[in-house]
Amino acid sequence: MATARRFVAFLLLCLLPLLPTTSAASHGDSVVLGVADEDIQSESAIFSLYRRWLAIHRPHDINYRVTGRDWDLGRQNTLLKRYNIFKNNARFIHASNKRTDVTYTLGLNKFADLPNEEFRAIYTSSTTRVLRQQGGVMGRSFMYQNDTQPLPASVDWRSRGAVTGVKDQGPCGSCWAFSTVVAVEGINQIKSGQLISLSEQELVDCDKKVNQGCNGGLMDYAFQFIAENGGISSEDDYPYTATDNKCDLTKKHLHSVVIDGYEDVPANSTDALMRAVSHQPVSVAIEAGGIEFQFYWKGVFGGACGTNLDHGVAIVGHGESKEGIKYWIIKNSWGSDWGEDGYIRMKMNEAEGLCGINMMASYPVKSTPNPSKAKISDTLIYLPTGRKFGQPLAS
Repeated sequence: MATARRFVAFLLLCLLPLLPTTSAASHGDSVVLGVADEDIQSESAIFSLYRRWLAIHRPHDINYRVTGRDWDLGRQNTLLKRYNIFKNNARFIHASNKRTDVTYTLGLNKFADLPNEEFRAIYTSSTTRVLRQQGGVMGRSFMYQNDTQPLPASVDWRSRGAVTGVKDQGPCGSCWAFSTVVAVEGINQIKSGQLISLSEQELVDCDKKVNQGCNGGLMDYAFQFIAENGGISSEDDYPYTATDNKCDLTKKHLHSVVIDGYEDVPANSTDALMRAVSHQPVSVAIEAGGIEFQFYWKGVFGGACGTNLDHGVAIVGHGESKEGIKYWIIKNSWGSDWGEDGYIRMKMNEAEGLCGINMMASYPVKSTPNPSKAKISDTLIYLPTGRKFGQPLAS
């Protein structure tokens, strides 16, 4: 064991300077690496794979050594720890991809040097489940209940212009805000014909009655906040910072899009969820903390996961693979360098659904038109303190 540790330490000290600098990972390079048989045949082969991954995802660790800065023991031990985690993850991914009974592929993405426990702590939260258990959050009746139209074989709201580009929540437990915004952006485009990127940060900063900012929240409460607030600002007006901040009362009232409320999809019903998705993007909660979900790369995901709802995402369509597997099209908030350019296709299951996707779905309702830009400008009458006339000191 000591000999192996010294060997890896030697690799860190002597081979990291040979790595390409940040410019080597060009825009056209894949940000997810596969794991071939030869990549795990020896310690040096795995380290070579690690070098390639570092060049894409941790170039600052390369530059630290190459630029001649002091290489202290603590830095070396940190990299050694991350390398050993990477090695275990690479072996897990290789073994999973060798299976013949799966319809998805795992890959070394930006989370490859994180143990699953650390990944779950940063990117998922049990707050969604806890808030739901506290009760009292129910939308109005399900408007698509009596829809007798045949369900379409496939729906993709991306191709219909109702979905903005993939966003990245970063190290902030704001998945609930991103899920909410996808659904509101979608219904707004469907009703108004305008696709407007909306502000997750407004929800993080200002929706604090029940939701908890970067510590988690629930999409139903966020829909309720937007309706009661009279709308939500655009991302341009209230940009994302991935941190908890004091609510900016001026930006909070720069309403770009309004909604009238929300409805809940009947729980544990694939048919009801499909009917809702055929009309608009839908917010859902899932369990996303599993190691297979962490390293999902492509294909129709059907991996191991439970129903401990810990992550908010949005369904933006559904389809069927050439193998005849029906799936949901899910927009995630972990950036475009995860999954299929930021998306995951998840196998449709009955009852609670894969990863609990059928358990807690909801969507916004919109009939009220958005305020005109002229009207928004007319209402911004400021006092010397910077507050708007008639506006309270706190939200």
